[in-house]
Amino acid sequence: MAKPMTPENRVKKARELIAKARKIPPPSSVGWEYFSYTAQVKDTLKQAFELVKLINHSPSAPEEIKADARAVIDEIATAEKEILKPSKPA
Repeated sequence: MAKPMTPENRVKKARELIAKARKIPPPSSVGWEYFSYTAQVKDTLKQAFELVKLINHSPSAPEEIKADARAVIDEIATAEKEILKPSKPA
């Protein structure tokens, strides 16, 4: 049986997944390739969210880890906006 991950490892792994989502190369065209790109980014960010979503509800997790988990959840939302909705040049 697999050993469960500690909350610290979950936060670390979630941050690695956010970095992985940022490294996915965007397509050159806005067709079906863009739908695939969007799905890959959202799936990677969802994996990161799934790792940390329950840490805040764990009574055994230290408060600093809970704060890190909340920060990661905020980072996920920010990363999704930055990756999928880039600002238009002026």
